[in-house]
Amino acid sequence: MVNASVSGETTLGGRNRLPPLLATHKPAVVIVELGANDALRGADLATTRANLKAIAVAARAANAAVLIIGMRIPPNYGPDYTSGFHALFADVAKETRSALVPFMLAAFAERREMFQEDGLHPVAGAQPLILDTVFPQLKPLLQRTKARAASLSVDPAA
Repeated sequence: MVNASVSGETTLGGRNRLPPLLATHKPAVVIVELGANDALRGADLATTRANLKAIAVAARAANAAVLIIGMRIPPNYGPDYTSGFHALFADVAKETRSALVPFMLAAFAERREMFQEDGLHPVAGAQPLILDTVFPQLKPLLQRTKARAASLSVDPAA
């Protein structure tokens, strides 16, 4: 497992950093949890969507399964931007045949005590809830890659 995340990363940054990461690590699964910083900066939704799609397409081209982790933003960006932002994750997942977690923080989004003082980033105590949200979509990808690897294995006794 490689955690290639960068604090404050945008989809463009992730898109630009991905090719050498794919070449170096040759991952079986790529988890994409990007976009929130784009939205918090008011980035164009079409650009964010294009970057996420390019990330998923590149990962799939490198023979990796893809899990897209959706995010939501505060409503103060207006209903059109807010709903468009939320929808783009499902759209990209569908277009790229990627697995999807619609909203990573769904299990505790309304619980203020589960967030740091900034109101955006979860506290350490929220991590098990995030795992419970993400793992049901991640587990099948891991099982498929394990099965694929087993089918490619050659029995040295044969």
